[in-house]
Amino acid sequence: MERFWAPGCISFVLNTLAGTYEDQGHYAEAERLYQRSVAIMETLTGSLEVETIRVQSLCGLAGLYRVQGRYGEAEPLFRQALARAEATLGPDHLEVATCLNNLAVLYKYTGQFVAAGRLYRRALAITQRALGPDHPDVATLYHNLGGLEHARGRYARGEPFARRAVALRERALGPEHLAVAADVAALAGLLEGQGKYDEAEALYRRALAIFERVLGPGHYEIAITCNNLAALYHTRGDHAAAEPLYQRALAIKEHLLGPEHPDVAMTLNNLAVFYTSVEKYAEAEPLYQRALGIFEACLGPRHPKVVICLQNYAQLLRETQRRAEAVALEVRARQARPRRRRRSGT
Repeated sequence: MERFWAPGCISFVLNTLAGTYEDQGHYAEAERLYQRSVAIMETLTGSLEVETIRVQSLCGLAGLYRVQGRYGEAEPLFRQALARAEATLGPDHLEVATCLNNLAVLYKYTGQFVAAGRLYRRALAITQRALGPDHPDVATLYHNLGGLEHARGRYARGEPFARRAVALRERALGPEHLAVAADVAALAGLLEGQGKYDEAEALYRRALAIFERVLGPGHYEIAITCNNLAALYHTRGDHAAAEPLYQRALAIKEHLLGPEHPDVAMTLNNLAVFYTSVEKYAEAEPLYQRALGIFEACLGPRHPKVVICLQNYAQLLRETQRRAEAVALEVRARQARPRRRRRSGT
């Protein structure tokens, strides 16, 4: 018997298939399917189920753009999804919490830390009310709050969030779950930032073992963990252990994300810093140049990552006795920093 598929059901299937392609790194195919789903849902009105699928379609496409570093295209879609969810599902619906979290992740990547924090906390409150304080989805918000503090360089403030995420998720899912591994790796980063290297190394190694066993050797999570573990070894002076981990992370990211992605630039910068520290200046300089070009193209000339990369590159130039070039980059870095607003008198 021939089966009739309602448009909303088709979009649900398209979203699911697009997500599978996205997880496999097939971004062009995923984008085509998400766009088709969004177009279908724009023609529909009606039930809460329809509105939920509409929001999920928008978030799926926006999330794909975020993964690709297309932040300017992602933000209006995330905002549209949030507005639609609040208007049709209500301000305390779990889908609203998901939209808030998605937009907050984007804002963390684009350096809008205060706005991201507000969104995360609102999402956390909604999720706790709906699911209870010990649900794994609550752990996700604690994980992200810890990640935000890491991005801001406030490692001690982020540690309690990360420890809470690990505790909640281990209790709910067991110690070998992929989500627990991600929480453990996030906690390791916050501990590393505070100089707690032994505990951080053990946690990175634990996370890496789970990722490799479950996901295989070429997954994005492995690239992230290798990069972070390399940075720890670099800090501790274990250069022989750091270099291959940086190179492995870079190879995985380039394969999955393409050569012009901001995540690739992060590892290029980190590997360049490593090479500078061991006086391999000829290897470091083209990595800085490439990273800087990617950051400026994807994030704009005033993003904090641009400032950091400029400062790092200037340090190389100073160490190679190219003072005039170094000063020029340092001036660019100062000009790129956000200007503080003067307080008006009362």
